[in-house]
Amino acid sequence: MISLKGCHFPKDAVLYAVYFFCLRYTVSYRDLEEIMAERGVRVDHATLNRWVVKYSPIIAARAQSKKRPTLSSWHMDEAYIRVRGKWMYLYRAVDKAGITLDFMLSERRNRPAAARFFGKALASNGIPSKIVIDKSGANAAGIRKVNKILNRFGCPAKIQTVRSKYLNNLIE
Repeated sequence: MISLKGCHFPKDAVLYAVYFFCLRYTVSYRDLEEIMAERGVRVDHATLNRWVVKYSPIIAARAQSKKRPTLSSWHMDEAYIRVRGKWMYLYRAVDKAGITLDFMLSERRNRPAAARFFGKALASNGIPSKIVIDKSGANAAGIRKVNKILNRFGCPAKIQTVRSKYLNNLIE
């Protein structure tokens, strides 16, 4: 249970405000202040900021622990996109049902970037039995590096790599 010890507002109001700001809509703190006032809760925008900073990591960790396990087959790809006027690589992974597992922006498309993405995705979603990738050498090298790390820690399961540009149409 999330503890709001020392908070002078009802728990439901605090959690609603944090959920509303962080997860559901892109609103400013002043807009959220007006929305909360319409619901009968008089709260300042600075207080809302403190709530978001303090309680959003707790809520995110709790949501992560209740996340459903992912399927054993992943599809991974990267795309070259423009973000705020700068070209970046968007690494992304989905399971075979098409549910997004993780994503990451990187300035480079190389083995360290791919390994960093796989490490992040594996930490939050578990270890799959196979990953479908395109013909990218950086992604294959990243998976090999992750397999070496898993082997070093005594994990008997090795992630199988399937390299096919046609099987990866699900993510594209």
